Amino acid sequence: MPISFSVTSRDPGTAARTGTVSSEHGRFSTPAFLPVGTAAAVKGVWPGQLTEMGYGCVLSNTYHLYLRPGHERVRRLGGLHRFMGWDASLLTDSGGYQVFSLSSLRKVTDEAVTFRSHIDGSLHVLSPELAVSAQEALGSDIRMVLDECVEYPAGRREVEEAVRRTTGWARRSLVANRREEGGLFGIVQGGMFPDLRKRSVEEICSLDFPGYAIGGVSVGEGKELQREIVALAAPLLPAEKPRYLMGVGTPADILFAVSCGVDLFDCVLPTRNARNGMLFTSSGPLVIKQARYAEDPLPPDGKCGCPTCRSFCRAYLRHLYLQKEILSSMLLTVHNLHFYARWMERIRQAILVGNFGEFMKESHGSGND
Repeated sequence: MPISFSVTSRDPGTAARTGTVSSEHGRFSTPAFLPVGTAAAVKGVWPGQLTEMGYGCVLSNTYHLYLRPGHERVRRLGGLHRFMGWDASLLTDSGGYQVFSLSSLRKVTDEAVTFRSHIDGSLHVLSPELAVSAQEALGSDIRMVLDECVEYPAGRREVEEAVRRTTGWARRSLVANRREEGGLFGIVQGGMFPDLRKRSVEEICSLDFPGYAIGGVSVGEGKELQREIVALAAPLLPAEKPRYLMGVGTPADILFAVSCGVDLFDCVLPTRNARNGMLFTSSGPLVIKQARYAEDPLPPDGKCGCPTCRSFCRAYLRHLYLQKEILSSMLLTVHNLHFYARWMERIRQAILVGNFGEFMKESHGSGND
């Protein structure tokens, strides 16, 4: 079945809304955070735990899966859902951001991106058509077009060229799209230039994708400028289709973007920070390696009901982290992903009962920004 989206409620004081995304692998409620499973695995947890937390969609990375184990191998093994043991919805990005981050290893033309693998230095050519066909081989429910992402600060000429190329690639991606199941999302670029953002929105939205993403943010521009661009771009995207903010994910950033009408988010922050010993809690971030927790018998967050907080104290978690025990990454990741799942649940509930604005005020200054 094609991907579908319906808005279920709207906040009276902001652009925040709740909704439902449906795919052949089930439904999930929005606003939603998508845990990142770059190489077909969300580090530190198994799929069943994500389901128990309430996640209905995860993200995997086309660039990494294209290089290893290879998208055609995944197809032969039954597709990405079967390969990674995940029964709910899957979103794959195009791999464009990873390729463009390899600035010294790639060359961009209107036709495609030529790059060298970060694994073995082998030469590859990623075109809009290959990005689409690779994702179709993976069998993901939501697929992303190839776009050109430029880092901040980029000059106007460079950003304008990226907007032009992104639109051209989006057109080619639609022509290449063969899989009826799921849906292919367009991506808006434009850097930090408001007029180029508006131009990109107009061009990409004219192609009538089933969903749209805001790309090219969280690339070094800082919080204030990032939020200006999100506040500008999000309301310009079609109201009847899902809006996806790519790669942005502190709790405070999510809260602000939701107020602008954004529905979907992904970020490595909760899982990466967990592996580095940082926990999101109801009273702000907690860095478990600090010496003050050496004899602390309290759970990481007394208001949290996750398995980590129910069973283990700060002193033990600090011990595991300093010992570099694998269990440390697992327990801290479970907590952070549980925190994010509950955070999104609280946001949805606030919108449903019509007090999202008050929820924003109460959450301001919580430290999780």
